[in-house]
Amino acid sequence: MLELRPLNDNDVPLVEAWLNKEHVKRWYEIPHMQVTIADWMYEIGERNGEFKWLNYLFVQWQGQPIGLCQYYKCADSDEDFGTLPLANAYGIDYLIGEEAYLGQGLGKGMVSLLADKIFALPGAQLVTADIDKANKASAQTLLACGFTLLDEVSCRYYKQKAST
Repeated sequence: MLELRPLNDNDVPLVEAWLNKEHVKRWYEIPHMQVTIADWMYEIGERNGEFKWLNYLFVQWQGQPIGLCQYYKCADSDEDFGTLPLANAYGIDYLIGEEAYLGQGLGKGMVSLLADKIFALPGAQLVTADIDKANKASAQTLLACGFTLLDEVSCRYYKQKAST
């Protein structure tokens, strides 16, 4: 069973180890944007302070820790979302840190659970993610979860809340 729960202080060393694994680091260390793993760790360390607008979720599969997700209101970020409306929109990031769990469809389950969690929030209407163009596995995951490619240049995907 796949579960998302709030990140706690005891999880942080494992998250740091994941961020430093090559299969994660290649997507989370972004030299052209001057983003380092230390920047990610600073944000995580300040999740109850300066970055309290970021919501971190620890991912477990059958009780085993496998990854991390985060979500945030786009309006709270200084990120450039292009033509996307910021009101009622949320950005996401996600990773599977444990190599043994890659390629098993758990990323799709994780992103689906995360989108469902966000769409259950009052007023939430849109979820977006931007990924590295070379990250084909992440692109496939987003498409499999019902996201649409908005912009090939920024490699931004989005998903609208289904009408009820």
